[in-house]
Amino acid sequence: METGDLSSQIRSADPAVGLRAVGALHRLAEQVEAAQVKAARQQGWTWEQIGDALGVSRQSVHAKHRE
Repeated sequence: METGDLSSQIRSADPAVGLRAVGALHRLAEQVEAAQVKAARQQGWTWEQIGDALGVSRQSVHAKHRE
């Protein structure tokens, strides 16, 4: 699903279409988060710094993304 498709589907009057788009956005956000957390760790960021950037505790981000 492409970004333009998602944009139009989010505004759909059909809840089935809109909810599928929400699910796709959640999956995309998870993928982007994982990639950015990995990049931050490779650059020496601490779990606390990553948690602060994401607005969550270091414990929760570590539990979710630990290697």
